Amino acid sequence: MPLPDDFLQEVKMRNDITDIASSYITLKRTGRNMVGLCPFHGEKTPSFNIYSETNSYYCFGCGAGGDVVNFVMRIENLDYIEAVRYLAQRAGMRMPEDNYDDSLSKLRKRIYEANREAARFFYKTLYSPVGASGLRYFYSRGLTDKTIKHFGLGFAPDSHFELSNYLKNKGFNDDELVLANLVYKNKSGRGTNDRFYNRVMFPIIDVRGNVIAFGGRIMTDQKPKYLNTSDTPVFNKSSNLFSLNNAKKTADRTLILCEGYMDVIAINQAGFQNAVATLGTALTNEQAVLMKRFADDVIICYDADEAGQKATQRAISILRNSGLNIRVLIVPDGKDPDEFIRKNGDNGAAAFYNLINGSANDIEYKINKIKKKYDLSSSEQRVRFLNEVAGILAGIDNRIEQDVYASTLSQELDVSKEVVMQSVLQLGRKKQRNTRKKQFSKLASDLTGRDDKINPQHREELRATHAEETLLSFLVNYVDSYTEISSKISAESFVTDFNKNLFTYFSQKITEGYSPLNTISNDFTQDEVNKIFSIANICRNINPTNEAIEEYVRVLNEEKNKMKTEEIASASDETLSDYIMQLKANRE
Repeated sequence: MPLPDDFLQEVKMRNDITDIASSYITLKRTGRNMVGLCPFHGEKTPSFNIYSETNSYYCFGCGAGGDVVNFVMRIENLDYIEAVRYLAQRAGMRMPEDNYDDSLSKLRKRIYEANREAARFFYKTLYSPVGASGLRYFYSRGLTDKTIKHFGLGFAPDSHFELSNYLKNKGFNDDELVLANLVYKNKSGRGTNDRFYNRVMFPIIDVRGNVIAFGGRIMTDQKPKYLNTSDTPVFNKSSNLFSLNNAKKTADRTLILCEGYMDVIAINQAGFQNAVATLGTALTNEQAVLMKRFADDVIICYDADEAGQKATQRAISILRNSGLNIRVLIVPDGKDPDEFIRKNGDNGAAAFYNLINGSANDIEYKINKIKKKYDLSSSEQRVRFLNEVAGILAGIDNRIEQDVYASTLSQELDVSKEVVMQSVLQLGRKKQRNTRKKQFSKLASDLTGRDDKINPQHREELRATHAEETLLSFLVNYVDSYTEISSKISAESFVTDFNKNLFTYFSQKITEGYSPLNTISNDFTQDEVNKIFSIANICRNINPTNEAIEEYVRVLNEEKNKMKTEEIASASDETLSDYIMQLKANRE
């Protein structure tokens, strides 16, 4: 059973979304709304709106929307029941007794518990005779016992069953362990095998202290060298970072972004607790947005090899789009951070600190990379260099920043600053045209419904869908309009199934005395909630007149009674005659 609506209404009433959201992002008042940078996608111009009147939010940039429950679910990676429980506790309320489905919440709790027990097993095994090779490996990399304990490092024995047997003795069943991705069903289908074996283990811990996954490095030449937990009900590798639970504790809102676990651990052991790493994947937009919650500045500290430098270029773009300030740390002599710190012995921490202080910002890094490609003593090469750098400067939004770099280049290469800026502005206009084309393409997609996955009938029923969505928007923003709208149409008047179901749902909630948007998080998926809030925003500030309602009802009736081409082709003369009469009646 779902949670009682009365209980949900009170939970939401006692938890102001503005108060909650302001602990994650900076909000400013604009009219009746609060506006800020979206915490769910990278952006530099605020498009995230909070509507205090309905205790809800909507982002015009990425389409994320919902109420306070949806916000907490997404920002804290909680399921629905967990988010409601979190808000209830915050408001000093008790959850109802045994009248709601919390099976997913219970499963997630079991996975957390299984991961915690697995981490204890791996750590204990590391310091047993079975884990001797793993302990030697960590010692060879310069790690101390204190560091090993701090990160909870461990060892998975060279066996396919030891972890499985250990966890089953702790009361976990095969289904729970498979869903946690700690084991997998063997080929016979009659048992399970451990996913990790003969590997040193790195627990991945979320910002709330839960062990959510593992990374493991093999002790042989077997491939893959590193193996990570696949996505589970509590873990998504694209949305988490290794050691963010440690880095978030630092007062300085700066993160050092590394490629791998050992780099993070070595940097941490050297005294820099603010290091994090991606989890076996290239940096994602979701990870950049997560970093934005805890940092204003990110120092990219990838390996100095070709692959590392390509990854740096890609990371710069993602981080800058998320509104983060970026510096790039170059480790000399092609070393990775871990090797650099170890090679410098007792001076490793001081040497690394000097690298941080000497790190260039992302624009300087790009310019220096380009500079290495050209012989600047050649006039032709200088022209090519300046043209390429102009493309970099054209991508900067800040005109003052462009001007500063143009001045530096003009002095360094003895060229006119005005000429440099002219080229930058010309390329900037071209980029703006490309941006407008992309915006137009998205707008066209929205209008034609070609990418509407929630209401797939949208693309075939454009006119009807527009009328349906406008009437639904009137309904949820101005509940008093329900009487007028429901007197003219019913659910059967709707053409598309999704909107028909919405009308039925909203009608029921309004009749029961509830505000329609305050109950949807209990009954719809997050993607459906996003769609519903996009519909709500169509007429959020447009008061529905009787004339407007009648016009959209007329359109809906016309579209509902419209015969399809294939129906006309096979219709009898009498049916066609009746259809023509109906069309005439609709127009009168």
